[in-house]
Amino acid sequence: MVQKAKILLVDDRPENLLALEAILSALDQTLVRASSGEEALKALLTDDFAVILLDVQMPGMDGFETAAHIKRRERTRDIPIIFLTAINHGPHHTFRGYAAGAVDYISKPFDPWVLRAKVSVFVELYMKNCQLREQAALLRLQLEGGGGRATLGEAKEPAGLLAELSARLAAVEEQAEALSKQLDDDAADAAAVATAAHLERKLTGLRRALDALEPGTGNGAASVQSQN
Repeated sequence: MVQKAKILLVDDRPENLLALEAILSALDQTLVRASSGEEALKALLTDDFAVILLDVQMPGMDGFETAAHIKRRERTRDIPIIFLTAINHGPHHTFRGYAAGAVDYISKPFDPWVLRAKVSVFVELYMKNCQLREQAALLRLQLEGGGGRATLGEAKEPAGLLAELSARLAAVEEQAEALSKQLDDDAADAAAVATAAHLERKLTGLRRALDALEPGTGNGAASVQSQN
């Protein structure tokens, strides 16, 4: 079973959280509520999230301050943040959102279809990165002495293991290529395109490391380590 991605919804108004859940339920991912910046930071201590939808206007710790805390933490600084606000104070206010680390800044009321499409892009990128980390871990186990065989199920000879790893990696490469093409066709956000490009570079490095494990080639241990 494919692990579902977690999406963090942060808003101090229950009706807004309910509306976000209704919009994003079609993505069939795990939606996590937080009614304050403090509650959001607590959730981020224990769980990994594909994307954060963060309300700007909240009592106490507002969205900008919450985002600043998120970006200061090594564990969470790379999580995409989409700011949602009911107030439009012009370019300066929008700039402050991007300066705080947001990948997008959306004013309410927003188009549900547009929001769902934006979130789905970051969910797909997150899932591809998870698959990539899994392939790198399997390769590392193989290089460290064949410990990856148990992960793959019944024991296999090295040649069979490499063939299965190659097939798994090929599937991720195909999906990543399709996603990148979709982003180009849709004129997606620059942040999403940059993230997809970074994913493709990591896939290329992992493919080179796997090729280096083929009989008659050099050891690809260093290349695999660099993918993490």
